[in-house]
Amino acid sequence: MASGQVSKRVKFKSSVKDPGTPGRLFLTLERLMFKPNSPNSATKLNMEFRFVKNHKYTKEGSNKAPMLNLTSSQGVSYIFEFESYDDLHVCKECVGKALSKTGETPKPIDTSEVPSEQPSTEELLLRMNMLRENSELQNLHKRFVSDGILTEAEFWATRKKLLGGNFSKKSKQRTGLKSFTNKVTFTLTPEIVREVFAEKPAVHRAYLDLVPKKMSERDFWSKYCRAEYLQHAKNANAAAAAAAEAAEDEELALFLKPDDILASETRRKIRCVDPTLNMEADEGDDYTHLPDHGIVRDGSKEITESQHELYIRTLSQELNRHAAVVLQGTPIDEEQLKDTQTVAEALKQSKQGQNASNEETDMNANQDRLSRISKMMEIDDLQASSDLPLAPLSIKDPRDYFDSQQATALKNSRDTSIGTDPVKRILSAEESYASLRDSISHIKTTGLVDPIITPEVAVKVLSVLTHNISSTNYDTGKNHGLTVLDTLPNTIKEELLYVSL
Repeated sequence: MASGQVSKRVKFKSSVKDPGTPGRLFLTLERLMFKPNSPNSATKLNMEFRFVKNHKYTKEGSNKAPMLNLTSSQGVSYIFEFESYDDLHVCKECVGKALSKTGETPKPIDTSEVPSEQPSTEELLLRMNMLRENSELQNLHKRFVSDGILTEAEFWATRKKLLGGNFSKKSKQRTGLKSFTNKVTFTLTPEIVREVFAEKPAVHRAYLDLVPKKMSERDFWSKYCRAEYLQHAKNANAAAAAAAEAAEDEELALFLKPDDILASETRRKIRCVDPTLNMEADEGDDYTHLPDHGIVRDGSKEITESQHELYIRTLSQELNRHAAVVLQGTPIDEEQLKDTQTVAEALKQSKQGQNASNEETDMNANQDRLSRISKMMEIDDLQASSDLPLAPLSIKDPRDYFDSQQATALKNSRDTSIGTDPVKRILSAEESYASLRDSISHIKTTGLVDPIITPEVAVKVLSVLTHNISSTNYDTGKNHGLTVLDTLPNTIKEELLYVSL
């Protein structure tokens, strides 16, 4: 301050929540000036201290950033955030001296330099947007204002038409504070509390766990009302604000997160639904969700879920839950409506009885569901016909089966080796004797015109008989009357006989 000028690195803000524009603040006893670090920034300030009405600053140790707030005679606030409280104290002292000097030795106001009206925050934002969009105007502003040839007011005085007539049409009358207070009062009767507990089981559980062990009843309902306000807010950032507050406050997060008890009840009810009617379960059976299937979409009309979708509650969900509670029709006892604690305990006892009955019902419903699923898994159109004309296999004595198989195999081998056609049926002894008598009678009557059999057939019969006679040398000591069943081991033969019985 020895040289009469103070220079500090600051951030110029239009409001406390504004991130600010980094730059440098220059203070003298006559004027203050702010220059941003970026040459392309339009946020600049150059004004005399005689237009400053008062100033405020944050106190050291208040866990807040060191800031200096200067208010002009037109009611416009200029906020500067410093890097340390030491820089704030130096600039605060300089501002105090400058304001005291202007108060002691007032100077005549030069109307050519004093702007008729300090720009508002909206007008400053409009100026910044115009400079960003119009490169020619930005070059002129940098040439005249940055070099000190013209002030901000003089530069924009000749360009009022560019800014539009919105600011000139606004009323210049300054409004005061409203007569009403910003205090909201909630009235919670035992009937309302019981309705809240019945519709929101998670709130009921939180009340039993927290009150009065960890917090008072007043704090509990204050957090509940705060959560309801965040979930019913209409602005676009309501879900993000709810998520931010839920991350900082664990108790508040209990009211903002989805109700897990209602979710489990919903899943239990879905399990009781007939699986053939559950459209969500077989949603993936079609091919429309696979690539190269269905209608091609560019994605412009797709609805993307927000990352804070967890904290959004729709009106339809609340109406459906309220309707479900009303349809249950739980009776109310007058003794249960004395106070909040009595309501919570009475509702807890009724819930315990309902949970026990629900568990038993769920077990029966699950068994019915499994039986329905097993029946519905088979598709009738894909099953084979069960009325085919099949003769049942019934073997009373396995010896008959093996004897017939052995005889058939021997007959087929002989017929094939002789070259004659296989006999279509087996003749009895009487039929064979009658056939032989007919043949002899026919020979006696007609005589032997042709041989009974051809020489080729006779040779084949002789060769087969010779082979059969010679093969008996290897069967010495064996019973030729044995069947295939008799040749099997005793254990297998007994098992086959036992099965047939």
